[in-house]
Amino acid sequence: MSARRYDLLAVDLDGTLIGPEGVIRQANIDAIDRARADGLEVVVCTGRGLIESGRHLAAIDARTPAHGRDVAPVVCAGGAMIANAVDDSTMHRWAMRPELVSRLCDHFAEHERAPLLLKDRAAAGYDYLVVDTGPLEEPSKWWFKHMGVQVRFVDSVEEDEHPEHTIRVGFAAHESIMRDLGSSIADRFGSETHTQHFAAVAGSKDGTGGVKQEAIHLLEVFDPHVNKWTAIHRLALGQGIDRARIAGIGDEINDIQMLEGAALGIAMGNAVERTKAVADVEAPSFEDDGVAFAIDRILEGAW
Repeated sequence: MSARRYDLLAVDLDGTLIGPEGVIRQANIDAIDRARADGLEVVVCTGRGLIESGRHLAAIDARTPAHGRDVAPVVCAGGAMIANAVDDSTMHRWAMRPELVSRLCDHFAEHERAPLLLKDRAAAGYDYLVVDTGPLEEPSKWWFKHMGVQVRFVDSVEEDEHPEHTIRVGFAAHESIMRDLGSSIADRFGSETHTQHFAAVAGSKDGTGGVKQEAIHLLEVFDPHVNKWTAIHRLALGQGIDRARIAGIGDEINDIQMLEGAALGIAMGNAVERTKAVADVEAPSFEDDGVAFAIDRILEGAW
């Protein structure tokens, strides 16, 4: 009989499962295989969109359903969507109100910035709508080039043919720009949105790379009820998994609600202090294969 006390493990990607080289190390892949063999369902829970997570899902065979299930769920876009990785279909999404998105885009225009509207690709047929009210920042150019996403550009949000399919309004730029823009959105929209910004995955100066960089921040604006825990909790309820049997592991501020909501919240050793403060236990850093360490502790019943 297994010694583990958890049936579902929600795992963040960047800064958690993805190592400093921008790939998932073999030690973590092997640990996920051990978890699945023991009956522990591992669900990726990422700020990335589904298509942006593709090669990492493939690395851990996340497109194959757990034993006894017919779907392979992935929580993506920071909790705004639950997708089925078997066929890239949408299981559930938390779309933003078109009226709110319109006002947010007006705010970006006032600041001469270009918002990135993330879409439900299964519904809209593409990934990003860029409203051309400012320059496309270099981090976004790099992201669009390397992530295989489909992008459309419009001069005004009124040209959006699929306003009902927006799940996030985002922006990526230098941290100093993001700090001011994020503060202005928080001041104007308050509790109408869930707004956060944190270190983003970006390319190095030579155009390569693909790991988190503290100088580059990603701003994310969601429906006020959207976060990773909301999605994981809904998924668990649908699968008959009690909250007491859920563990989560992450490193950033967008993982805080997930670690608070799970029965076992695990912070990576490289996690930001706000995330460590809400965790129950701490694993080694991503440089030391912290996910593999955490999985083995769970399987042993030590956590």
